[in-house]
Amino acid sequence: MYQWDGEARRWDATHNPFSGVVPEHEELLITASGDPARPDPSDPAGRALALQHDITLNGWELGGGSIRIHRRDLLERSFELMGHSRDGMYEKFGALLRAFDYGAPPHGGIAIGIDRWAARLARQTNIREVTAFPKTGAGTDLMLEAPSPVDPDQLEQLGLRLKGPPPA
Repeated sequence: MYQWDGEARRWDATHNPFSGVVPEHEELLITASGDPARPDPSDPAGRALALQHDITLNGWELGGGSIRIHRRDLLERSFELMGHSRDGMYEKFGALLRAFDYGAPPHGGIAIGIDRWAARLARQTNIREVTAFPKTGAGTDLMLEAPSPVDPDQLEQLGLRLKGPPPA
């Protein structure tokens, strides 16, 4: 579920920070130190397994899914292990954490990547070759020339201003 990031001195989710933990491993999250001064690979957090799955074919990820954390106490603990302060987690994820006060059933899902399947069937090595609206490795869309400069009138209308130098 987590791996230790020695440089940042915290635990990082290996796949998805909202993925649930195997029920028998909940105790590992609770007893984990989460202490940056104690980057011990035997720390219980490093042994916890997540309820997440990937569908792969010859090394290609074709889809994936998980059962999500649906309890506030476990999600708060997960965020703590990843170095979030209490204020920080509520600033970023407060709506979700507060919603859990009303109760949430266990939930999850799976998604297959149609573009990934199409790439395999078309014998391509890069999904960009089969994606309907491909983007470059830098995230730009060459057909739409996006991202593009924003019209100053639109910024004014929306009450926004750009920070830093304008894009080239």
